[in-house]
Amino acid sequence: MKAEEIHIENPPAIEGLKFRHFAGKSDYPKMLTILEKASEADDDDFASTLEDLEHDYSHLTNCDPKEDMILAEVNGETVAYGRVSWHLIDKNKNRIYSQFIKIIAEWRYMGIEQAMMGWNEKRLQIIAAEHPNDGKRFYQTYSLENKAELNAILKDMGYEPTRYFFEMNRPLDEIPEAVLPEGIVVRPAKESDYRKIWDASIEAFRDHWGFSQPEEEDYISYSTSRYFQPDLWQVAWDGDEVVASVLNYIDEEYNKKFNKKCGWTEEISTRREWRRKGIASALIARSMKMLKDLGMTTVALGVDTENPSGALQLYEGLGYEKIRTMITFRKEMNA
Repeated sequence: MKAEEIHIENPPAIEGLKFRHFAGKSDYPKMLTILEKASEADDDDFASTLEDLEHDYSHLTNCDPKEDMILAEVNGETVAYGRVSWHLIDKNKNRIYSQFIKIIAEWRYMGIEQAMMGWNEKRLQIIAAEHPNDGKRFYQTYSLENKAELNAILKDMGYEPTRYFFEMNRPLDEIPEAVLPEGIVVRPAKESDYRKIWDASIEAFRDHWGFSQPEEEDYISYSTSRYFQPDLWQVAWDGDEVVASVLNYIDEEYNKKFNKKCGWTEEISTRREWRRKGIASALIARSMKMLKDLGMTTVALGVDTENPSGALQLYEGLGYEKIRTMITFRKEMNA
């Protein structure tokens, strides 16, 4: 399908620059090229495939790509794209109106970012007008700490750093002992337990910053993705109750692209009544041993630096070290 052109007031003076809507599946290869080139410039180890992109866009929630995306072209070459979505934070009923821009490095910092983000904000205002005004509303976007120019643009547009997240890793040597409390057992995940384990993980994250109740489509998206590897999960049980879990996976595309042997110890969660009993530490240690036995040489994870359960300190105590910092930026809508 042919994408309709988007009119931007006072666009940057770049010869051949045009903005347009999403054209459908024919845009996926162009978007993937942008992602790969942007990732290489930002040194953020991006390793998704065309199939991953198609999968993700077939399971979006609170987002219609035909209405909620903008793409930039220069002389017919697609050089940037952006998308908006929204979600409701359960804890305080605030609504988050998210956006992002991906742009090839050689076209950065010429005004394209501001033009596209301005359009994104206007689109989010239209979406927000349909929602109850029963809590605060924030624009939200993300960046890396090393993207100084983009971060300066965000601040100029009124965004402020709100939360910091670390990506961390550690070598698989000197793995700590895995000691579980008496009565707690680890057993392989059965297919009939997959949803129960996921639901328990979601429940454990309910008191975390920015939590939003996932929709059914979110589970479908996860359970049909290549990151869904229940054979690698470490799940602690008290009888038939899920106590804690680590939903491990190995990203073969990532390892192949970057010549690594890395396993991911992710979605680490402990139900509130079972916290501070050493269960998460034991499951992570078991995960390390399992991944090492599978030929991995490092493990990695992501963490909110202000996680209320003290996760950052736990991971540091287990030998994980920061390798990069991600930043969440927010700006109050209509402030």
